Amino acid sequence: MSSNKSVESSKTETCEIQNLDDLHHVASRMAGQLPHTALVTLQGELGAGKTTFVKAIAAAVAINPAHVTSPTFNLITIHESPANALRLVHADMYRVIDPDELIETGWDTALDAPSGYRCWAFVEWPQKIASALPANRLSIKFEVTGESSRRMTIKGTGANYKSIPALITQSH
Repeated sequence: MSSNKSVESSKTETCEIQNLDDLHHVASRMAGQLPHTALVTLQGELGAGKTTFVKAIAAAVAINPAHVTSPTFNLITIHESPANALRLVHADMYRVIDPDELIETGWDTALDAPSGYRCWAFVEWPQKIASALPANRLSIKFEVTGESSRRMTIKGTGANYKSIPALITQSH
């Protein structure tokens, strides 16, 4: 068997989501596993549940999910939870044509959380800015499998992420 370091540094798991309760369960488990600073990419067709998942993450960390909306037009929204010392960055790169446009979006300053804060960035449509993203991250692909059901394929790449997929899906 040949050795492949990129395979060794990543781990992929799949879980079936039947309803919103399942999605909230997965989001809650993920919120308990993310490192201090995290990048999570979200892929899937329109309506696959990317923003709904970010709402579930927000709810899991006591950020009002009603304030989380798709940032398609403003590209980046920032939600902060002073009580939890957390900055949640929600970015939607659907309208970005070139990764060089990130400078104009405020991407760099969005990730500059206040001192002592954790910073988690969730990026929808990451393929639009793939060359600007680090390889080490958590990647989630949403596939529509029914009216309210989804398949989530979760891949952790890098030391801070490779154990997360199994921890999230182990009891699901």
